[in-house]
Amino acid sequence: QVQLEQSGGGLVQPGGSLRLSCAASTSIFSLNAMGWYRQAAGKQREFVAAITKGGDTNYAPSLKGRFTISRDTAKNTMYLQINGLKPEDTSVYYCNAARGTGQNYLEVWGQGTLVTVSS
Repeated sequence: QVQLEQSGGGLVQPGGSLRLSCAASTSIFSLNAMGWYRQAAGKQREFVAAITKGGDTNYAPSLKGRFTISRDTAKNTMYLQINGLKPEDTSVYYCNAARGTGQNYLEVWGQGTLVTVSS
């Protein structure tokens, strides 16, 4: 069973930066992909960014530029760097990982971490 442990988050002023971490309990290379999602109060969870086993990245078009997804394969940890934070970035951020195919497909989520952008 894959487990994801998130860290980071908190209260940040507008224009500030933040880095979220997501540590996997297994080798990143055993996962098809990892990603970040966020959910603001009263809204649906939305895709932020993803990184594949091979290191290819993908971003939500509206967020590309301020958000950077990366990973440290030695630490089995994925990161989300957020720059130029805006109040509308206030959300609970979740990391996600997918493994396997077909009947063996497995998707797991981190516990979520709250990011609040406010002065």
